[in-house]
Amino acid sequence: MSRPVARVVIIDQGKVALMERHRQGRHYFVFPGGGIEPGETPEAAARREALEETGLAIALERVIARINFQGNDQTFFLAHPIGGEMGTGCGPEFSEPFSEESGTYQPCWVELERLNDLPVLPQRLAALAQNHPRWPDEILTEE
Repeated sequence: MSRPVARVVIIDQGKVALMERHRQGRHYFVFPGGGIEPGETPEAAARREALEETGLAIALERVIARINFQGNDQTFFLAHPIGGEMGTGCGPEFSEPFSEESGTYQPCWVELERLNDLPVLPQRLAALAQNHPRWPDEILTEE
């Protein structure tokens, strides 16, 4: 069953927060985020997921993308940190036993200019992030 997802593009001092993943023989990076709980707004989910996955409290700036990936509608927010410490997240993905199916999660800061050199998903959004602060006014949409 598909579930809507909220993700955040957290940018601070020329770096972006990403989750480094090793899963089912693949190595890639994604923007922090996860499923929106019943009764939760996308904005609340984005803030909760950022804190759980990265340890960062964030301020949301605006919606920058709406992308459908494998049947899940994902809303991406541009954000910046207002507190917390990167790498101190304590979400369920860090406490569950390792399995090849779920893989590993490692929060990290990546220099914006390195984004094109890394396997970041979705790549089109990573390319836009690399040009921050010149973010397009229109919302990126992909089906």
